[in-house]
Amino acid sequence: MNNRLLISLALAFFASQVQAQTDTLRCGSQLISVGDRAGEVLQKCGEPVARDALGYKRSANRREEVPVEEWTYGPNSGMYQYLRFEGNRLVQITSKRGN
Repeated sequence: MNNRLLISLALAFFASQVQAQTDTLRCGSQLISVGDRAGEVLQKCGEPVARDALGYKRSANRREEVPVEEWTYGPNSGMYQYLRFEGNRLVQITSKRGN
């Protein structure tokens, strides 16, 4: 019985440290989704607490480079949300519990 409790506690601890990746995020009563434009996200979620320019990535046709940015929102109930934009489109939403 004690081994099960220890294993459960260890799993709960590691699960709380893991980043969660989703395709949608709720901002108040609005939802944003992967594929949304940066302007739509700003309109629905407001200004992020941080914007980081991560560099550039070649586009699919390899003829141009697009800017890559990461926006940070939160903390909201102890969670931070990290939104990655490539060429003005939301491509990834990641949530992580703050320290």
